[in-house]
Amino acid sequence: MPLVEITMAGGRTPEQIRALLAQVHQAVHTAIDVPEASIRVVVREVPPAHWSAGGRTLAEQAPTTNTGS
Repeated sequence: MPLVEITMAGGRTPEQIRALLAQVHQAVHTAIDVPEASIRVVVREVPPAHWSAGGRTLAEQAPTTNTGS
């Protein structure tokens, strides 16, 4: 039974997550020809403030929105 685990920063819509799950599921089925009922896909969303790269959290790296002008 294949298990695919995806960890990514949070912030996607439920529709985007559902599309990701469906496309990864289909890719596994196509690539290794296992029964679809045996494929497991898990998405773990991590808050951007809990993920860092280069010593700064993803929240700190996110572009800020300027609503002043």
